[in-house]
Amino acid sequence: MPSSESAVPNSVVAVYSGGMDSTVMLYQLLAEGVEIKGALSVDYGQKHRKEIDSAKRIAKKLGLNHRVVDLRTISQLFGHSGLTDAETLIPDGHYEEESMKQTVVPNRNMILISVATAWAISLEVDAVAYAAHSGDHAIYPDCRESFASALDAAIRQCDWHTVSLYRPFVNLSKKAIVELAEKYGAPLEETWSCYKGGELHCGKCGTCIERREAFYLAKRSDPTQYEPDAPGVDELVEAGWHLGES
Repeated sequence: MPSSESAVPNSVVAVYSGGMDSTVMLYQLLAEGVEIKGALSVDYGQKHRKEIDSAKRIAKKLGLNHRVVDLRTISQLFGHSGLTDAETLIPDGHYEEESMKQTVVPNRNMILISVATAWAISLEVDAVAYAAHSGDHAIYPDCRESFASALDAAIRQCDWHTVSLYRPFVNLSKKAIVELAEKYGAPLEETWSCYKGGELHCGKCGTCIERREAFYLAKRSDPTQYEPDAPGVDELVEAGWHLGES
């Protein structure tokens, strides 16, 4: 049984949103010979549930046992999170700005990982895998290493069959994840990031900026289709949204 986030498990249930990070994680796990017995997506009433469509397509392509859990009614408990509340707008700007706190869904990762843990126990796998990375820590409290370590300790205690929490990207940047996508052939053009959930990526919200920044810093062509009024990369650099930093 793996004892840390660095030990590769033999089998997992993966928390799978359909975004860049979790898609690259699936491809890396498969390349490393890990058995993905289940890939779990959760509809918690998010505005960007288009990400689930991406998850369905990619999971089908990989031949995975993919399940979508309907928890939409839980969104009434999340207050004024911009991700679930119709009256709260998704802010534009860089991912690390104070305004991004409007996109926090209270305790989201514990909810998703808890559901995945139940499935992992029933399937008797080694671990639940999720793709939080180092850039998530600044805004989302439930992406911090201290939170993940505490949750790992808790889920190890919740059943006779021990399940751990595997987080292979915890020390990686989004740039590094884009580089891994190339290595493993992950189809980033099929993934979804934008929190606004339109037909195309808006190119302006925090997750779109983070996505664009990652391609820019990795010196990779960005295959994403953005809205026609999305600012160009040069405009983002001029606005000081960190795209020129390494």
